[in-house]
Amino acid sequence: MKPFVLLATRDNNVLADEEYRAVAHFGGLEEDQLERIRLESGEWPALDLDRYSGIIVGGSPFNSSDPPEEKSRAQRVAETWISALLDDVVARDFPFLGACYGVGTLGIHQGAKVDRSCHEDVGPITVSVTDEGARDPLLVQLPREFSAYVGHKEGTRVLPPNAVLLATGTACHVQMYRIKNNLYATQFHPELDPEGLVSRVRAYKDLGYFRPEDTDTVIDRVVNGPAVDQAPRILRAFVERYRR
Repeated sequence: MKPFVLLATRDNNVLADEEYRAVAHFGGLEEDQLERIRLESGEWPALDLDRYSGIIVGGSPFNSSDPPEEKSRAQRVAETWISALLDDVVARDFPFLGACYGVGTLGIHQGAKVDRSCHEDVGPITVSVTDEGARDPLLVQLPREFSAYVGHKEGTRVLPPNAVLLATGTACHVQMYRIKNNLYATQFHPELDPEGLVSRVRAYKDLGYFRPEDTDTVIDRVVNGPAVDQAPRILRAFVERYRR
């Protein structure tokens, strides 16, 4: 099969490798079936879409909606590269799944309103599948409500005008949408299990997602919260639908 490619932007090597392994694991992919491009490191190759089955965009400490002057050079260059790639991806309706940071990059490219009014605390939330979502191939096998992990400073306040809302939440209403037939974005993280999220909590405790002194409380909310075993099925469904 043609490989999938993970576009990553985490400058922490441990977290970057954990994210790669999680996407491969929950997507049911072997190492040679999932390539990775670490955009934060300055790897901005020309991407020949015909070589791939699909694109997956992971989460990031970057915030798409921050003013340009507050973004690092690495973020500005990475977002310029992703935006140019999305021109081609959207035009071709090429299989794309963006998680968390991916929802901002695809959304802003397609006219969404993304800002900090839709932030969510780190931990599990309840995701509700819409009627359109219940008919979508990536969600059709999932229950109408399931738990998923979130943790973000920004979110989608207004959907792109051409998007179909597939799943909603409470604090952040837009949790998943589709553009055209094959372009997907989730606010939650379908690649995370409790161990993966706890690792990120410890690594990012000083980045403003929560007060550093609340780290143990956040970890307890993750470890002792509801089971998050349905959201990862979205990754597998994406891979199974588009592998070729």
